[in-house]
Amino acid sequence: MADQTAAAAQDPPRARSWIIAPVVGLAAFMEVLDISIANVALQHIAGNLSASQDQSTWVLTSYLAANAIVLPMSGWLASTIGRRRYFLGCIIGFSITSLFCGLAPNLELLILARALQGATGGGLQPNAQAILADAFPPHKRGQAFAAFGVAVIVAPVIGPTVGGWITDSFSWRWVFLLNVPVGVIVSLLAARVVFDPPERTAARKAQLARGLRFDYAGFALLVVGMCSLQVVLDKGQQNDWWASSLILYLSLAAAVSLVTFVVWELRRPDPVVDLRLLATPNFAIGNLLMFMLGFILNSSTVLLPQFVQALMGYTATDAGLVLSPGGLAAMLMMPVIGNLVARVDARWLIAFGLTVCSFGLFHMTRFYLDVDYDTFAWARIYQSIGLAFLFIPINTVAYIGVPPQKNNDASAIINMMRNLGGSFGISLATTLLARRQQYHQSVLIEHVGPYSSQYSETIHRMQQMFQVQSGSAVDALHRAQALLYATVQKQAALLSYIDTFWILAAGFMALVPLIFLLRKPKVGAGAPPVH
Repeated sequence: MADQTAAAAQDPPRARSWIIAPVVGLAAFMEVLDISIANVALQHIAGNLSASQDQSTWVLTSYLAANAIVLPMSGWLASTIGRRRYFLGCIIGFSITSLFCGLAPNLELLILARALQGATGGGLQPNAQAILADAFPPHKRGQAFAAFGVAVIVAPVIGPTVGGWITDSFSWRWVFLLNVPVGVIVSLLAARVVFDPPERTAARKAQLARGLRFDYAGFALLVVGMCSLQVVLDKGQQNDWWASSLILYLSLAAAVSLVTFVVWELRRPDPVVDLRLLATPNFAIGNLLMFMLGFILNSSTVLLPQFVQALMGYTATDAGLVLSPGGLAAMLMMPVIGNLVARVDARWLIAFGLTVCSFGLFHMTRFYLDVDYDTFAWARIYQSIGLAFLFIPINTVAYIGVPPQKNNDASAIINMMRNLGGSFGISLATTLLARRQQYHQSVLIEHVGPYSSQYSETIHRMQQMFQVQSGSAVDALHRAQALLYATVQKQAALLSYIDTFWILAAGFMALVPLIFLLRKPKVGAGAPPVH
């Protein structure tokens, strides 16, 4: 049996390689989807478990904090435990903890189960990417990474729609329980098709023979830094940022811990996260681009449903349907880009993706309060096409110059940067939205007062309309003033969304010059050069 396993790992048949792609892609898809569908279930969770809306948000924070700790060190775990063994353990652990989440009788146990779920799910994305890189020859890896790109790009887009439908039609518990049968099927398939390459197995045995040395200090700094940072990003706007002593102290803890962590890991011969890889220019710029990819993808995925629900009166399901056409467009584009990346300079594909995505965001700055569904859907489609042109080419150029034996570590770092970008993007977008709405409301209020003739005429007409209904002049005046103030608030909110979309678009467009600092990939090198 061992000989058969070694032979399968040494020379995986082409047919088995194409089975690996959907299997590991589905595992990553399951984990990414779970993050986004849980967002829309928070109100149902709070009501069912007798918790406040603020308390229920810890269901998300606990998952993201645990995930942020495990993700960067997943490369070390895969190299030490064995990538196949670790990948299967993550799938099984994620399925078991999903069962615990679905059966949790109270909020405290649900938060604990979600933290365990985040820890077990942290290894799925980077290991899936590393497995694909090893399973395909260079000229085919672009197509293989298209399967992984579907998981990363499409899952957050369709998550709100799927989550809204599940919670409305069944129960919030099924958001988690559905992972169990999917996890069982994926684990059985992965056990049949995923194997460690012989050279990695030999390297792991040699490492264990020399004695396992675990970087306890680096791990402790990583735990404190990532946990503090994730809580700051999730709770900052809600607690008025540094006006809150909790956010201030956690920010200091995150800054000190992470800076110390970087210095410590760079000086360690056996770091838990190999940050020396960032000395490779292409890998460093690729990580910055992947950070911004997560930044734009997650922030826009949060902003657009909020816009149509808060200002247009859409239901949660209808808001999810606004995003769905974009997810479909990205899914259809992935195989096309997987073929293009082997024929076209990846840098031009990235520049095209940044430009199209920026124009999609600029298109959103033209939204107004009478815009129809088609306008929202097409704006999202434009943006999603641009995002689809980024994921595979960025991975292609990022790995140029990275030693093949460092593939696990590189995959862990680049996936961590994308997730961190998503957290920063959501946090910055919600903060910009709140601050710009306050600004625009203060400006608009200056023109709504008794000394404005337009205000006096408008309020007089509205008062007459309401007086016909109620018969009371005083009551009609109050209703007219309330309606006018609601109109001001809605216009201020609209302008704040427009400002936020504009800032995101300008930030993405500003990245285009960075593309030409990257080394040119060889034609036909469809993905990371891993042997």
